[in-house]
Amino acid sequence: MGDVSMTVPVIRAFSNQYPEVKITVLTRAFFNPFFRDLKNVTVFNADVKGNHKGIFGLYKLSKELKQFNFDAIADLHNVLRSNILRSFLSVKQFAQIDKGRAEKEALVSGKIFQQLKTTQQRYADVFEQLGFKIDVSNPTFPKPAPLTKKLLEITKKEAKQCIGIAPFAAHRSKMYPLELMNEVISVLAKDYHILLFGGGKDEVAQLERLSDQFDNVINIAGKLTLDEEVDVISNLDVMLSMDSGNGHIAAILGIKVVSIWGVTHPFAGFLPFNHSLDSCLTADRTKFPKIPTSVYGNKYPKEYELAIATISPNEIIVKVKSVL
Repeated sequence: MGDVSMTVPVIRAFSNQYPEVKITVLTRAFFNPFFRDLKNVTVFNADVKGNHKGIFGLYKLSKELKQFNFDAIADLHNVLRSNILRSFLSVKQFAQIDKGRAEKEALVSGKIFQQLKTTQQRYADVFEQLGFKIDVSNPTFPKPAPLTKKLLEITKKEAKQCIGIAPFAAHRSKMYPLELMNEVISVLAKDYHILLFGGGKDEVAQLERLSDQFDNVINIAGKLTLDEEVDVISNLDVMLSMDSGNGHIAAILGIKVVSIWGVTHPFAGFLPFNHSLDSCLTADRTKFPKIPTSVYGNKYPKEYELAIATISPNEIIVKVKSVL
C-alpha cells in the first residue's frame, strides 16, 4: 500500500505539468481511492487473485489493455508480474524503475550511511526516461474532503486539533511498543482529539481497548472503507505513524506526518513525501549501530527487535506538539 500511495504525488505532478497526456494507472481495485482526484488519469483494475492470476491471467489482462493503444509504458513496480505483462503488450517505449538494490544493500550492510534517492524521485526518473521530466518540488494537494454524517458520527470530530495515530506496522521491529504509545496518547489526549488507525481483527481489538481508556480518543479501525479513511485522513492536523502505509497516505494528501523508525531508516528512501528528516524520530544508533538492518524491517538481530523503544514517549509528544 505504501509503494502504491507514493506514486500519487509523482503522477499528480505529471498530470499537472503535461495536461495533454492521458495516463492509465494499472493497480488493484482496493487502491482506487488514492487516484480519485487526479486529472487526465484513468484507473484500470488488475484482478491478480482472480481473472488475471498467473501467466494466462496476465495474458488475458494484456488483451484487455490493448484497447488503450498505449504509446509508452512506465513500470513503477519492476517485479516478475510486471515484466511478463510488458512482454505481452509489446509497446516500443518502455521504462522501468531502478530500485537501487545495490545502494540499499550497501546501506543495510553498513558500508555506507547516507541519504539514498527517495522512492518518489525513482518514480519520477522512470517518466524522465520516457521524455517527461517532472518537478515534484512544488507539489499541490487536494482540499480536505467534506465529512459525511456517518464519518462525523464515527470520528466525533470536534473543533479542537485532530491527531491521527497509526501505531502498527508490518513487522514488530517497526512498531513502537503499545505500552509506550499509551503514554504518548495519555498526554496528547488532554489537549487534542485523537483518531486511531489500523487494520485486521487483532489490531482493531487492541485499538478498541486503547481508545476505551480516554475520552478524546476514537478508534476508527475496521469501521470504514479505504475511501472513507482517505476522507478522514485529509481532515487531520497531523498523522503520527510508524514507517508504514498510513504515513504515506497522509503525506500524499498534504497532511503533516511525524514518523517513528525502528530497525529501518529514512535514508533508504521511504521518507513520507514532501517531508524532511526533521519530521522523523529514529532509534538510537549509538546503542544499535547496525540500523538500518534491512530496508523493510523484516531482517534484524534478535536484540534489535525493540530498538525503537530507545525513542522516549516525551520525544514523540514534543515533536507532535511542535508540528501542531
